Amino acid sequence: MPLALLALAISAYAIGTTEFVVVGLLPTVATDLNVSLPMAGMVVSVYALGVTFGAPVLTALTGRLRRKPLLLGLMGVFVAGNLLAGVSPNYETLLAARVLSAFAHGVFFSVGATIAADLVPEDKRASAIAMMFSGLTIAIVTGVPMGTWIGQHFGWRATFLAVSALGVIGALGVAALVPAKLSQPPAAGLGTQVRVLAKPRLLLAFAITALGYGGTFVAFTYLAPILETITGFSSGTVSLVLVLYGAAIAVGNMVGGKLANRNPVRALAWLFALQAVVLIVFTFTASSPVPALVTLAGMGALAFANVPGLQLYVVQLAQRHAPGAVDVASALNIAAFNLGIAAGAFFGGRVVDSALGLAATPWVGGLFVLGGLALTLLSGALDRKDGRRGEAVAQPA
Repeated sequence: MPLALLALAISAYAIGTTEFVVVGLLPTVATDLNVSLPMAGMVVSVYALGVTFGAPVLTALTGRLRRKPLLLGLMGVFVAGNLLAGVSPNYETLLAARVLSAFAHGVFFSVGATIAADLVPEDKRASAIAMMFSGLTIAIVTGVPMGTWIGQHFGWRATFLAVSALGVIGALGVAALVPAKLSQPPAAGLGTQVRVLAKPRLLLAFAITALGYGGTFVAFTYLAPILETITGFSSGTVSLVLVLYGAAIAVGNMVGGKLANRNPVRALAWLFALQAVVLIVFTFTASSPVPALVTLAGMGALAFANVPGLQLYVVQLAQRHAPGAVDVASALNIAAFNLGIAAGAFFGGRVVDSALGLAATPWVGGLFVLGGLALTLLSGALDRKDGRRGEAVAQPA
């Protein structure tokens, strides 16, 4: 594998850290800026919304730009956004900084995946893309706990300054290692994206992604306050618990990929059912340290185990219903992931603000996941119906 992939992975590591590190810093941010926990949780939502709506538009607008200069420009925007977050004097400035960083996020992964594939022979493209995305997974395992520790000891602004330094390292690696001459794929305009969104079966798949994946974030966004106020862990212990959670995510992601290879719909149905059960059980185990840790390990393993299956299923549906826009459908599913994060964080905040309180966020998240399960079963039934119809048409011939 070429060294340029390492530069892309480092950049992905920085981006993944800045997306999720706020989860561990939520109580610190809320206290320092004198805002409520739900308002602090909006820092997660606006970032995800920035990726959801910014990525498709900016990808279309920048489709004709040369790949390497575009990648360097995106890393510059990312560094600027985190620097602004690192010096934010108030809540409003922090929100603006998060949106700025989010705009770089979505386009980076879209462009970075095509560059990674371009750097290697055709039979190694999947491995190259996986290597780039490994930076995102490693960020959840190590970057988020380390960023949480830095924020707890030196202030949350120091975390964003450290992430901006990581972004500079990634940008320097891109400048030095990524070749200037790269293939220029055809730009996918906004019209193509709208046509994909007009396909009912793909819209159903995007809804499955948003509900099934996003449901965990109803509770995950407020995990640090749950562990501190309900479980009774110290703030220092929370960063260690996040290491456990991140390791479980990494394992679950690999297992979920293997389960989804043969039949993604069946795998997703089982994963969503287990995920909903574990979230509901966490409602009752959160008050005791050992049961809470065991449940959290299960939550982490299931939280991202559905990602490979969701992405594979969208690609399969696009091949049948929008064969000329498979890449666009795949990119829009990434937007659906982030829409789920935004919705989960938002509704989690509403639950915390309501009479139900912080302790209810896990079971409410479980209801979201059950909604994803119901849509998965519906989509699977439609697949079987389409299959029978195809057999009936083919039989006379």
